[in-house]
Amino acid sequence: MNVQITRLSALQFRNHREAVLELGRELNCLVGPNGTGKTNLLDAVHYLCMCKSYFEAQDMNVVQQGGDWFMVKGTMETPDGPDELTCAVRTGQRKVFTRNHKEYARLADHVGRFPAVMITPYDSQLMLEGSDVRRKFLDGLIAQFDRVYLDHLLRYNRALAQRNLLLKQSGLPVARSVVEPWDEQLIVHGEAVHAVRATFMAAVSPLVERHYGGITSGPEEVALGYYSLLDGTGMREVLDHHWQRDLAAQYTTGGPHKDDLLFTIGGRPLRKFGSQGQQKTFLIALKLAQFDLTAERTGRKPLLLLDDIFDKIDPQRMRHLLQLLRDGRFGQVFITDTDARRLHEALDGLGLDTRFFHLDHQGVTPDQPRKAVHNA
Repeated sequence: MNVQITRLSALQFRNHREAVLELGRELNCLVGPNGTGKTNLLDAVHYLCMCKSYFEAQDMNVVQQGGDWFMVKGTMETPDGPDELTCAVRTGQRKVFTRNHKEYARLADHVGRFPAVMITPYDSQLMLEGSDVRRKFLDGLIAQFDRVYLDHLLRYNRALAQRNLLLKQSGLPVARSVVEPWDEQLIVHGEAVHAVRATFMAAVSPLVERHYGGITSGPEEVALGYYSLLDGTGMREVLDHHWQRDLAAQYTTGGPHKDDLLFTIGGRPLRKFGSQGQQKTFLIALKLAQFDLTAERTGRKPLLLLDDIFDKIDPQRMRHLLQLLRDGRFGQVFITDTDARRLHEALDGLGLDTRFFHLDHQGVTPDQPRKAVHNA
């Protein structure tokens, strides 16, 4: 089942005092120089789907400079008719999100109704930053589909915080019996977290490899792996083995909070041995795998938001990626790029229903909607 956003309005949103876009149902291209607000409009779409910014933890950080409020509005076409969505934020007040003029009591009740997957240069942190960033990404993916997993994860993290507090509370060694009640919770919830992560990674890893091959059509061999101290053992054994280390460090040194994702090319770390183009292609493949799993588990094709993804990707890979869009698997797609001509040429002959919006520092100007024509 597909949903599309047909109208987007952003008021006092970052650099947009007022922007209104009448959107196409298949492919929407936002083109213009850097600093004109292309990515900001993608973030406005993300707000309507996920009730939050993709980039900012604090809502007020996206208010236009000098202002004290912003509003994003959109019309979502669904099989049951149009849904009118509004997200409003004002200084000193709680965020208000409405669907068909009715406010949600809990924002979580909206998340998942209109799923979205965003691919952006910001995703490079998954490869370049520490394991905590990759765990957060993995947990965020699973939690969208599995509320039981989220409950186990929250309980594990609470028990971990209490155990760590006891380990560092005194300068003297802590007796094992003092932390045993928290150990029991870490065992129950830690093993549940690990089991779900392992199963999930077994499903997502082949998808990443398939998408990478589809974009490159080359001999490169990439893999997405999962590392955990619980592989082949139990949480109780991990805690026992790390007890002396825990005492010395004054925190818990083993468990699912130390898990990591491994990105490799030719069996070697992609971060060290992959080119910028290969790294970017891998991250795109990872997000496309996220798209596949989201569509499978929610029953709805997410909106696909592609932000400046063609920088540092050769024309052949760019063409292969765009060809993935024409088989209908992705529903409505948004693309930003600084080079309108390059995008026009890459899309030529793909038969995609395409709408271009040209941005400059004065605002947004749409092209006349047109249907792309297949090459003979």
